[in-house]
Amino acid sequence: MAAEPGYLTEKQAVLTRLRRIEGQIRGLQRLVDEEQCCIDILTQVSAATKALEGVALVLLDQHLEHCLTHATDPAEAQQKLNEASAAIRRLVRS
Repeated sequence: MAAEPGYLTEKQAVLTRLRRIEGQIRGLQRLVDEEQCCIDILTQVSAATKALEGVALVLLDQHLEHCLTHATDPAEAQQKLNEASAAIRRLVRS
């Protein structure tokens, strides 16, 4: 059986953030559909991007706090550290 995800203690907060982001994305679609100003749309894209980055940071923090610290042996700890490093690289590149 797979271990439970580290974010479970923050699950409701993560879901709330994701629902808010979903609303932002719907707002972006509406702005495009209504042919609004590019700058207004770009401003909202930036806000949605920052909101997604915030969710990513919560998940990364929970991964480090829960998954990495609860590793049962050095090989598992190294695997979890490698996963976190790869996730950080993806976040920085995006």
